[in-house]
Amino acid sequence: MLKTEVLSFEELNTQQLYDLLQLRSEVFVVEQDCVYQDIDGKDQKALHVLGYSNHELVAYTRIFKPGDYFNEASIGRVVVKASYRQHKYGYDIMNASIEAVIKNYKTSEIRISAQTYLKSFYNNLGFVEVGEEYLEDGIPHINMLRA
Repeated sequence: MLKTEVLSFEELNTQQLYDLLQLRSEVFVVEQDCVYQDIDGKDQKALHVLGYSNHELVAYTRIFKPGDYFNEASIGRVVVKASYRQHKYGYDIMNASIEAVIKNYKTSEIRISAQTYLKSFYNNLGFVEVGEEYLEDGIPHINMLRA
């Protein structure tokens, strides 16, 4: 079972910050072979949803209130460590993130910029595609909305 916690940037300790940046880099930069600026100046505005298995950070998202990233609340940087994906922690971290949006921002309308190959994963969580596919950092993405 994934144990989650939701923290503001100021509440993160240095080890948690290091671990989440390491996990994001491990998956988005190294595994996906995508050179891009992960540290984008937006972490300070976000709430960070950390997912632990046996005290190891294995899943993560960051969430934004309406207006900070999109007009709607949003969830981004959705990541699960490769060696833990068979446990379906993607669903656990996303469900915790959706709950955190509802609790902290009092809305259930959430927009995401999803990697296109994950459409069905997000469909299973109640998100539907809106608009056309586009490239972001060389990877096909699509906007998706959950009302």
